Amino acid sequence: MRDQLSKIVQDSVGGEPVCLFAYDLDQLTEHVRTTVESLPPRCRMFYAMKANSADRLLRALAPLVAGFEVASGGELAKARAVGATTPVIFGGPAKTAADIEQALVQDVLRLHVESVLELHRISEAATRLGRTADVLLRVNLAGPFPTATLAMAGRPTQFGISEEALPEAVATAQALPGVRLVGFHLHSLSNNLSAPAHLDLLDHYRRTVSGWEREFGIRCEVLNVGGGIGVNYAAVAEQFDWAHFTRELPAVIDEFPRHWREIDFECGRYLVAECGQYAVEVMDVKRNHGVDYVLVRGGTHHFRLPVSWQHSHPFTVVPVEQWSSSAPRPELRDTPVTVVGELCTPKDVLARDAFVTRVRPGDVLVFSHAGAYGWEISHHDFLSHPHPNQLCYGDTA
Repeated sequence: MRDQLSKIVQDSVGGEPVCLFAYDLDQLTEHVRTTVESLPPRCRMFYAMKANSADRLLRALAPLVAGFEVASGGELAKARAVGATTPVIFGGPAKTAADIEQALVQDVLRLHVESVLELHRISEAATRLGRTADVLLRVNLAGPFPTATLAMAGRPTQFGISEEALPEAVATAQALPGVRLVGFHLHSLSNNLSAPAHLDLLDHYRRTVSGWEREFGIRCEVLNVGGGIGVNYAAVAEQFDWAHFTRELPAVIDEFPRHWREIDFECGRYLVAECGQYAVEVMDVKRNHGVDYVLVRGGTHHFRLPVSWQHSHPFTVVPVEQWSSSAPRPELRDTPVTVVGELCTPKDVLARDAFVTRVRPGDVLVFSHAGAYGWEISHHDFLSHPHPNQLCYGDTA
């Protein structure tokens, strides 16, 4: 834990129970700058706002990335609040007519199309507005793909156009007014931790799209290879080897046809997860049916990622010696614990079988790698508990 965060936690002790998200903007900008600068020519990094759309993070990221990837009119509004001309690409499996019109009026760079019907909706809006929409067809490839936490393709999902329906989609995109087909979107998985497997995936994309060019007599200008680069929550010291990935990536990209002028990545989790921490005060400890429980002020209504992905999230115990109560202070020592929140459901679990040396009420648990898909995906108002504080620190803040 960084010294500045430790000070924030200690300064928060003594009032209302500690419950906060803290974002290290210096760590964020350093990581993202290094990530972006290591990409070879033709490759561009967009930030997938679904991971975390906090305004302070977006403003820190805007000068470093090629633009933002959004999946709703609300996210587009947040992007435009940061920059009226910031490049934006727009995805999402069920865009409304209002979403599409907003995207066109606010000059998004490209729309990622999920169906033939959506092509017609875009064409209708574009012709009414006197505009031409550049589109990528999102295709649900048959696979096989590397092992990852989530798969969006290679199996039945709501995402993209099936390969069997691609001839109709290409023909429709070519025929409709107000639509210009510029390439394909192939975001197939999420949270892949293997750099060699991800390189193989990109080569698979090259062969597949080259085949479509020959089959349909088209030229792809832009290929969006999605995100999918992961974060290892189980062993935080063993992360995706970005250095290996970018060392080998130029050789892969050199095999892409030269008329593919742009290769887009749209990472979210990989860019912002590490900069965030979720700090919560221990309210009680107890043993029940042979299991030691640590109960905290907070839970999955703030930080839903662990229960969503069914993993035990890593944390550190920050000892707090101050104990103002006249009641005895219980403690757990040298034991595995299950960390649970304040909700009235047994599913409110942040960590299971996590070994602690000592933990007591009043101590603070700090969950690492909480910058992505934490607050953003949580059911904030279940039971109407107070929201956590949201803090940013570092020189960039």
